[in-house]
Amino acid sequence: MSEYKKPTSDSEFEKNFEQIKPLMNSTQAYYESSRCLFCYDAPCIKACPTGIDIPLFIRQINSGNITGSAKTIYDSNYFGYACGKVCPTDVLCEGACVYNLQDVKPIEIGRLQSFATSSAIKENKKLFITGKSNGKKVAIIGAGPAGISCACELRMLGYDVEIFEAKAKPSGLTVHGVAPYKITNEEVLDEMDYLQNQFGYKVKYNSFITTAEDFKKLETEFDAVFIGIGLGKTDTLNIKGENLENCIGAVEFIELLKLRQHRINVGRKVIVLGGGNTAMDAASESSRMGAETVILAYRRSVGEKGAYEFEYDLAKSVGVKGMFNVSPVEITGNGKAEGVKFIRTKSYGGKIEFIKGSEFTEPCDMVIIATGQIKQKDILMNISGMKLDEKGRISVSGKTFQTSNPKYFSAGDIVSGGKEVVNAAADAKKAARGIDQYLNSL
Repeated sequence: MSEYKKPTSDSEFEKNFEQIKPLMNSTQAYYESSRCLFCYDAPCIKACPTGIDIPLFIRQINSGNITGSAKTIYDSNYFGYACGKVCPTDVLCEGACVYNLQDVKPIEIGRLQSFATSSAIKENKKLFITGKSNGKKVAIIGAGPAGISCACELRMLGYDVEIFEAKAKPSGLTVHGVAPYKITNEEVLDEMDYLQNQFGYKVKYNSFITTAEDFKKLETEFDAVFIGIGLGKTDTLNIKGENLENCIGAVEFIELLKLRQHRINVGRKVIVLGGGNTAMDAASESSRMGAETVILAYRRSVGEKGAYEFEYDLAKSVGVKGMFNVSPVEITGNGKAEGVKFIRTKSYGGKIEFIKGSEFTEPCDMVIIATGQIKQKDILMNISGMKLDEKGRISVSGKTFQTSNPKYFSAGDIVSGGKEVVNAAADAKKAARGIDQYLNSL
């Protein structure tokens, strides 16, 4: 039985999804920052994909220079606030903290980062002066972490930037796909407003760039184009019953939850298919929405799951049960999902073997499929000369992030196949410099 009751109001939803990294107050930030050893060869910096000077920004907090701390963070990572809350700090900066070697709690770097940047956002501190206009224009497709990060850096380099976003709100998965107990939509959108005011890029919402004609128009009107569209909807399992009512993809479920909150319904018994971080979020969210039983079912062993260990621990802490070495064969039901038929598996050497005669059906009234997202190949193939790799990702130059069509650059999940917000922000910043290098060479 879940410890959570179904939320029926905004306040109940907020209680069920209370932040796992709540914002520090000034006293907490002062005492936490005073614990930092300010290592001269700080391993936390090396562990951060954006290379933030972490000892410096923590020292600035400790000395009362909160605005300077925020500037240090944003100089390296334009998603400073969001990354402080959603980054897997346990395996990045905090996981590299030297205190771990002494069995001492590592510095809460993520919370300190959000503390400093939240102050700048609330006070609308002007931290940047954009570069003098060079008369060149760059189009960006997608207002997610990659697109926004690229836009900010391009504005610093003097480019006019226009972002085309298919949805009604910016920030991609940070708004639509990150669990609400990690960051609220209000927090995300506050940072997006802050960045747009700081850097002055334009955003056109509900603007779909999908056809060959759309791309040709951009090529005519802009000097370069950056693609930051991320991945598509949840991939199918190609098993019977996927179209039944109450069977939904994890990406779609999380987005619905983020946008509608307590106004959605979950089943009494939910089965989540998958072993990655998205599966953990979907399972944890189902439990917090009042599901009586949530089972996380994965075709490999618990040690082979793709999710971070702390994500699995978080799911277990809210009552999620694990069921491993089981592979779905069919989603059963008459019109709506009533169960999942599984076959037991053995995994060795990276391969899975099905155990004959081991089939069984686990009853449920909701199924969430969390087995990855499709690549948006149909859209990308409308770009002349665009090369994709064998997995359907855009192939780019490692240093400049230029694609096989020299006018296009790309970064984020559409290139990496699916990593963290911080990786998209870091790579897109490099792509902006690649665009600058390319246009200055013409």
